[in-house]
Amino acid sequence: MAELIVALDVDSRAQAEAKVKEIGDAVGFYKIGLELFTAEGPDVVKAVKDLGKRVFLDLKFHDIPRTVERAVRSGARLGVDLMTIHSVGGRAMIGAAAAAAAEFGERGPRILAVTVLTSLDRTDLEDVGIAGRSPAEQVLAMAKFATSCGAHGLVCSPKEVGALSAELPSGTLFVTPGVRPAGGDVGDQKRVATPADAVRDGATHLVVGRPILCAADPAAAARAIRAEMGM
Repeated sequence: MAELIVALDVDSRAQAEAKVKEIGDAVGFYKIGLELFTAEGPDVVKAVKDLGKRVFLDLKFHDIPRTVERAVRSGARLGVDLMTIHSVGGRAMIGAAAAAAAEFGERGPRILAVTVLTSLDRTDLEDVGIAGRSPAEQVLAMAKFATSCGAHGLVCSPKEVGALSAELPSGTLFVTPGVRPAGGDVGDQKRVATPADAVRDGATHLVVGRPILCAADPAAAARAIRAEMGM
């Protein structure tokens, strides 16, 4: 069954802890991204873990293999459950990340490869020199490459999940931002889907931020999204 992850896109550890406590048992999994981690560092990961929650550390590593390997080890020691790397980092980098995670056995994080950011469309790809491919085609090419190198799953648009799940090995994780409740504001995401759409197409984890964090009752909003997911 698919899991809901709430993106803790807030400014401080105090705000993060307050939101996690406010949402309570409606959600057990939280994403910590660049904004919050840069502000608070590893302490915010420890704080969320101390509240009994799982953590998706979304820092999108893209560096030489040895540096990424060491960063994954550091994340594993913090107890994070999911971590992201950029698939364009290459075979050696992806393999190093997966190998470092494997050192921790079942306790180790699962490595997710980022293919094409959900804020990008075909015009954006052309701007960075990727011509002749749609976002879906580029996602599929990079997804096959990343999983062949040892990545456990992918971060991808829910619009691509159906095609990817048909092409990739059973057990591949599909973590999908760009999810908005039916009738919700799409914000800065260009390739979006409803929770029901994403789960039906094969998403294993749905990442939702503002529709929950900015709701008058975040716990109720989370439960409503879980209901749309069939949970």
